[in-house]
Amino acid sequence: MAHTSAGERASDRWASIVLSVLLHGALVVAVAYGWWFYRHDRPTPSLAIEATVVDARSVPGLGNLPPRPQPPSPPAPVPPQPQEPQPQVEPDGPPQPTPEELAKREQEQKEQAEREAQARQQEEDQKRLVQERQQEEALAQEKAAESKRIEEKRLAEEQEQKRAAEKAEAERKAREAAEAKKRDEEKRLADEKRQAEERARKEDEQAKAEREADLRRGLDQELRQDAAQRSGALASWQAQITARIQRAWLKPPSARPGIECVLDVTQVPGGEVTNVRIGSCNGDQAVRESIEAAVYRASPLPAPPDPALFQRELVITFRPN
Repeated sequence: MAHTSAGERASDRWASIVLSVLLHGALVVAVAYGWWFYRHDRPTPSLAIEATVVDARSVPGLGNLPPRPQPPSPPAPVPPQPQEPQPQVEPDGPPQPTPEELAKREQEQKEQAEREAQARQQEEDQKRLVQERQQEEALAQEKAAESKRIEEKRLAEEQEQKRAAEKAEAERKAREAAEAKKRDEEKRLADEKRQAEERARKEDEQAKAEREADLRRGLDQELRQDAAQRSGALASWQAQITARIQRAWLKPPSARPGIECVLDVTQVPGGEVTNVRIGSCNGDQAVRESIEAAVYRASPLPAPPDPALFQRELVITFRPN
């Protein structure tokens, strides 16, 4: 609809321009014709001069002038001969317009003026329409700009609300994750505590069982040791150990008769000596070192005749011959 109105307005404008050009051309032709008619229809003006004949003798200062020579008298006029009548000469230029033609010209000029006024009115209307259209377009642009600002503001508010909602959702998820992590941690700690308690309980039970087993083994060993001691087997085993150490001893020059040293010997099953410490001893440092070396050379020590007599920690009194 807007394109159709614009096309009609453009065609009206061109029609108004063409009509205005034709009217101005007709007006120029009419003015030129009137001017040409005015120039050729007017009679040729004659110059009117009034003069007074004055006698030179009557003018002061001119009375002494010589008399002016008289022109010769003209010849006697010849009587005119009868002439034939001349044909009437038509005046030059176009004929005088009739009152009807003048009235028609005035009517045409009036119509031309009305058409020019109408063209000017149409041009002014066209300008007014253009201005109104420009104002409408400016108003429409302002409304569009205002609508755009409102839409941008609405979108900005929606974006802000969306960001706030996303932030709140993220915070909620973070809280839930933290709470879940806390619950998992508490559950893990509870499970670890329960497992630790279970392990401790089992370890206590196992330790208790081991202690009871050790106690039973210790009691059995003591019973067997008592039986072995009563039978003389322990004394015989210790005598074998002392004899082996004495055979391995290299007597230093500083050794004196009557040496007596207490030895704390640590062994493992199989008789291998792992540690030797010299307790009370009446020998010098060379004697002490020689006895310690003799114990290591005597390793492995003899096995007891009864496994129940085996002791890791032995206390041996060394009295060499």
